[in-house]
Amino acid sequence: MTASINGKTYTFDTPPDRPLLEVLREDLHLTGTKYGCGEGQCRACTVLLDGKPVTSCLTPARLAEGKKITTIEGLASNGRLHRVQQAFLEAEAMQCGYCVPGMILRTVVLLEANPKPTDTQIIEALDGNLCRCCGYIRILAAVRLAAQREGESSNA
Repeated sequence: MTASINGKTYTFDTPPDRPLLEVLREDLHLTGTKYGCGEGQCRACTVLLDGKPVTSCLTPARLAEGKKITTIEGLASNGRLHRVQQAFLEAEAMQCGYCVPGMILRTVVLLEANPKPTDTQIIEALDGNLCRCCGYIRILAAVRLAAQREGESSNA
């Protein structure tokens, strides 16, 4: 199987029904993608597959064939965090940090589609991304901050 992951082409041999999450974490050592529930309910394992957010714990590796995959590690560029990553950092929108990769990737997709979302639109876009620490207030603040910086360089 061949896929572009964070801008690099990888060819690997893996069972076609093996979860993409396992390939990323175990074979490629891209551990920023988190295993949360293993059932697609928490969205901690979110990655972008051809620009669309997917739960990698439920996505069979075969669906990655010939696709472009972006993990949290693939957002930063030239030593600079993506503006959404930077906003999460500045807003202190993480406590344990486990949910953050999935939250950030879904936020990137939201802001690409809607650069100036309302709070309601942000909440709807992130609905289903669970934060065990209940840091939702700071997460909302981080998304607002990233939206304010819409004109800044987006490394995605």
